[in-house]
Amino acid sequence: MQKIELKKLPLANLKQMQAAALEVVDCIRVLTKSGGNLVGEVLQGHGEFTQWEHYPPDDVLDAESHGQYYFHAHAPEGREEPDYGHFHTFVRAEGMPEGIVPAPLPKGWATSDEDNVLCHLIAISMTQEGLPERLFTTNRWVTAETWYKVEDAIAALDRFTIDLAYPSWPLNRWISAMFVLYRPQIEQLLIERDAQIEQWRAKYPDKDVFEDRDLEITSKIDISLFDQIEQLDLALESKGVL
Repeated sequence: MQKIELKKLPLANLKQMQAAALEVVDCIRVLTKSGGNLVGEVLQGHGEFTQWEHYPPDDVLDAESHGQYYFHAHAPEGREEPDYGHFHTFVRAEGMPEGIVPAPLPKGWATSDEDNVLCHLIAISMTQEGLPERLFTTNRWVTAETWYKVEDAIAALDRFTIDLAYPSWPLNRWISAMFVLYRPQIEQLLIERDAQIEQWRAKYPDKDVFEDRDLEITSKIDISLFDQIEQLDLALESKGVL
């Protein structure tokens, strides 16, 4: 993935990221102090952790923002990237900015049903210790999403927020803040997602790219909260802030 230079971002964006960084760290701090972690919050009360199952079983849906997420894990042999599990995040059609509609459908391309139109935004891969380690995007078939053009998916990023106590207020605050703290990287991942789709389509013109099981992960980046906050501090310092 192309390296993001935070120093080039406007000061207002950096200050928003700084506030989000404080939120992310505080959520992890209070959970650690309580003997828990982010992954444990979403798994609690659901018995033995089972691969492929959604946690919580009916997903988390904020009926006001129409942001949605769930956590799950693949079987080890089915993982393109090793992780303990990951959060898939979405905005439903009702939460998309006004005037935005799904991308035109190629012939034979199945989409999610009209009552369950989902725009997948980003997946957040987690360690067993409950810390984020990677961001990635996926091909359409992975989550049975309805495909939106990159500029429309980016426009939907502002709509993702989970303002609920269920299943965990610290977890929901954390995942909402991650969208602000890593906004530059998420936008770049979505841009690279569409570039990868077009490259794959050109390479395999006889295949339906959106249903091709050989293309699962469309873009990815390893992340470190420490590194992101350090680079953010340096960017703010370069603008005379801190």
